[in-house]
Amino acid sequence: MGVKIVDTCLRDGHQSLLATRLTTEDILPVATLLDKAGYYALEVWGGATFDACLRFLNEDPWERLRAIRKACPNTKLQMLFRGQNILGYRHYSDELVEKFVEKSLENGIDIIRVFDALNDLRNLKSAVDATNKYKKQFGGHCQIALSYTTSPVHTIDYYVNLAKEVEKIGADSICIKDMAGVLLPNAAYELVTRIKESVKLPLELHTHCTGGVAEMTVMRAIEAGVDIVDTALSPLSGGTSQPCTEALEYVLQGTKYDPELNLDYLKQACDKLTVVKDRFLANGGLNPKALTTNPNILKYQVPGGMLSNLMSQLKGQGAMDKYEEVLNEIPRVRKDLGYPPLVTPLSQMVGTQAVMNVISGERYKMCPAEIKDYLKGKYGAAPAPVNEEIRKKIIGDAPVITYRPADDIAPEFEAMKEKYKDIVKSDEDVLSCALFENVAVKFLEARNNPKKDEDEVVEFDVVIG
Repeated sequence: MGVKIVDTCLRDGHQSLLATRLTTEDILPVATLLDKAGYYALEVWGGATFDACLRFLNEDPWERLRAIRKACPNTKLQMLFRGQNILGYRHYSDELVEKFVEKSLENGIDIIRVFDALNDLRNLKSAVDATNKYKKQFGGHCQIALSYTTSPVHTIDYYVNLAKEVEKIGADSICIKDMAGVLLPNAAYELVTRIKESVKLPLELHTHCTGGVAEMTVMRAIEAGVDIVDTALSPLSGGTSQPCTEALEYVLQGTKYDPELNLDYLKQACDKLTVVKDRFLANGGLNPKALTTNPNILKYQVPGGMLSNLMSQLKGQGAMDKYEEVLNEIPRVRKDLGYPPLVTPLSQMVGTQAVMNVISGERYKMCPAEIKDYLKGKYGAAPAPVNEEIRKKIIGDAPVITYRPADDIAPEFEAMKEKYKDIVKSDEDVLSCALFENVAVKFLEARNNPKKDEDEVVEFDVVIG
């Protein structure tokens, strides 16, 4: 059996290149073909797709999941789950995490890839336990992703030790999640080799092409014995997305690593997705900058999705000329905050702080509430000590917690259900309200009263974080 492939074009591919704007109508014809191509799994849900469905596309994300499940009877479906943050941008209660896992599995997800931005395993426990709890009833596989970055604390030894801990807490597999595309080929070879020597779980690699090294990194990881790799169908590959699926199949054909994908079905899916991509190129939804290779990313450590959102933020404020300056500010903010890996929600938080520092002309003159919470310990333990001078400037003498942040959060599900009993029709509706209250309530009200709002679809840009 060759290396297994997970295609990301229907989740991370369009999140990285198209600001997560593919509609379900765009997705289903492609998904139907990919289902026949012989993939290990398709990543189709989670990440920013849930928010984007409600906020920008006037779609029910749960309906999308059910539709994709129906279109893909032969292939496992995978989602990205932000640990205690679920799919949102703050920590939620344990029972909300459990309920979301239950409903994700019930509606068609097979593999839940769980990560914590800080690699604080305390923030993963609820999601892992919930996945294992509902395994018998719905099936389900819990993969824990290690947020990869480089810093004085993020060494190969750090990740090997983390992998050992992950195995102990009940994961079914491990993913090296290189969200910024900064994992270099030889480091990948060493990291994969050492993790495979240290744990018995299957190992997957997820990277991005942003820095120009992803294809080389994937090949070295395969040579080192990685079990699964993430790629994207060609129209939504490269740039800030993943390496191209078809190209990897051609490279590995006839070798012991051959994933044996059906290139005829891939070509048909590619043709359909190319039409969609061309529409985004024509309407400005695909910024050509997102398709370029930027080896400076190896210095900035900025993930693909964060780059396209950063461009949107600066464009919206008429400050695209500050782009390079903001990129240079990001590593400085990161050092001040104790080297958090730049992955959602920390990527948005650090990016927004860097934008504020540059545009206001004074570092930390303005701070998002989320950065203040981070400095109070409400996101978990920072990988390295925080700059205490900066902490004092931002939060003064406010207390800093050292216990698991979710221990402070009371159950939320029943209160949300009661609050919106007149508009919610299912537990899934309640979960949508719990995660994105304002946009979900507007969506549900419009759904329940279609004539009232059918002519009024408002689209707007937001700065997340």
